Amino acid sequence: MDKATMELLARRAGLDKALAEFPEDVAAAAKQAADVTSKIKAPASAAAEPWPPMRAGRGL
Repeated sequence: MDKATMELLARRAGLDKALAEFPEDVAAAAKQAADVTSKIKAPASAAAEPWPPMRAGRGL
C-alpha cells in the first residue's frame, strides 16, 4: 500500500491524531491489515454460506 492511500484511509477512519503523532505505527497497522486481507480466501460461490444457518430448537 502506498503512503498516500494509507494516509487517506487513516483519515477516513478518523485516525488523524494517530497519524500525526504515530505515523510509523499507523503504517505498520496498515501493512498488517493488507497482509491479512491478502490471505483471506473468497468463497467459490457467492451463494455459499461460510457457516451453517442458525436455527432455534434444532440439535438440542
